[in-house]
Amino acid sequence: MGWEVKAVFSNLPILPALVVIPLIGALFLAFVSRLTRADGREQTERNAPRTALLVSLIVLLLSVVLVIDFDPTNPGFQFVDEAPWLGNGIDFRMGVDGISVLFIVLTAFLTPLCILASETSIKKRKADYMIAFLLLESLMIGVFCSLDLILFYIFFEAVLIPMFIIIGVWGGANRVYASYKFFLYTLLGSVLMLAAILWLYAQSGTQFGDPTTDMRALKDLDIPGGVQTWLWLAFFASFAVKMPMWPVHTWLPDAHVQAPTAGSVILAGILLKLGGYGFLRFSLPYFPDASVQFAPMIFTLSVIAIIYTSLVAYRQTDMKKLIAYSSVAHMGFVTMGIFTFNLQGIQGGVFQMISHGLVSGALFFCVGVIYDRMHTRDIAFYGGLVKRMPIFAAFFLLFTMANVGLPGTSGFIGEILTMIGAYQVSPWIAAGAALGMILSAMYALHLYRETIFGEQVNEKLDVITDVTAREWLILGSLAFFTILLGVYPALVTDLTEASVAQLIADFQADTVVPALAEGN
Repeated sequence: MGWEVKAVFSNLPILPALVVIPLIGALFLAFVSRLTRADGREQTERNAPRTALLVSLIVLLLSVVLVIDFDPTNPGFQFVDEAPWLGNGIDFRMGVDGISVLFIVLTAFLTPLCILASETSIKKRKADYMIAFLLLESLMIGVFCSLDLILFYIFFEAVLIPMFIIIGVWGGANRVYASYKFFLYTLLGSVLMLAAILWLYAQSGTQFGDPTTDMRALKDLDIPGGVQTWLWLAFFASFAVKMPMWPVHTWLPDAHVQAPTAGSVILAGILLKLGGYGFLRFSLPYFPDASVQFAPMIFTLSVIAIIYTSLVAYRQTDMKKLIAYSSVAHMGFVTMGIFTFNLQGIQGGVFQMISHGLVSGALFFCVGVIYDRMHTRDIAFYGGLVKRMPIFAAFFLLFTMANVGLPGTSGFIGEILTMIGAYQVSPWIAAGAALGMILSAMYALHLYRETIFGEQVNEKLDVITDVTAREWLILGSLAFFTILLGVYPALVTDLTEASVAQLIADFQADTVVPALAEGN
């Protein structure tokens, strides 16, 4: 019976549906809000979060069906949908493999939690806010299931627009500055990538006879080593800013501090993963020789990010800024793992991205819980919260330990796998990353001690209350998967193993220096 059900779902256009359903929900909300008369607008504003939540739950259900129907032993792309689009080899192509399917599920999981958290925290223009979030979900899923290079680029850049609006309209006092900085940094990096895409398209016509932007076919292009170098750098300019890697990370703290809570969750949980996903999808398979050439640079930047931004995080007085710098450090583990070119390193990089999406999202939710009550993120304002908010203190402790990489949590699995992979390349790289783990404990435990323990010196905290049922549901959902992936990481690694192994096999077959991938 199970296989019969799978056969039915396999024939459905599930990937286009995952992209289109949030778009339809956004258009419906826009249509209703624009046609509602002034006397009924208040009711529309109240109903908008419920409508958006329903739409996002439908998407989550479809993503679960996608995973159930996914064959983890097949390293290729599944659920492939193709249709004519712009012509001349530029067509509508979608599909997922063991890497991309996980990011679709993570997006579908975090979005309803963000919408649920925003129902009470967002006070103005709720319908417009929910429209922006549904559009963002549609575009993010589109990035992870695109198999056409032009389609990927459109989704990849379009995600900037709703996030720009979310920060610029519903953000903090300096929201306009932060939103423009976020937009310009991430957009300018992608201009070079567009030029590289056009070169690949033209070259495919020369080598294949007919030009194409099919991402599967472009892997077979014969690209000379010198050209690979420039193309790799063009893609790197975009992916490095998106992650963001040190030293092009300076837009991230401002964006996080000014964004509303749900905006910070999606920014850290999903948007930062676009860069790592791009490295896996393009840099390694398209430009293997250049990837080997620049691997030492990546390792250097990664270790600097892990150590330097951890030290900077320790000096922060704003909770969001601390977690933002922590995200840069954790993304250093991702880039380090990806460019080890071995199974443990790349598996660890993917796992770290999934885990960070859960843990960093949970930490930003935790900050949002106390910010909604006290309207400040100043660490010095708090203290002794364990007496007033014991349930919150327990949740915050779990996510802090996961952020540190405590065994039994998802944070440990990603970091230890990337370090195992790095050790096969160079023990010194692994040692630098290990130092970063120690520093992460320093700033994370400092934040927890200052806010949760100690004496309550601020009388305003006398009225603070513990988590509500809504907050319990959000934090409890994230806590469940943080622990589940920590004790049973096979939920992720079994899905990714075949696709990662195929990526490595193709890489070693194409590169002129396969010994590095074997750690020799």
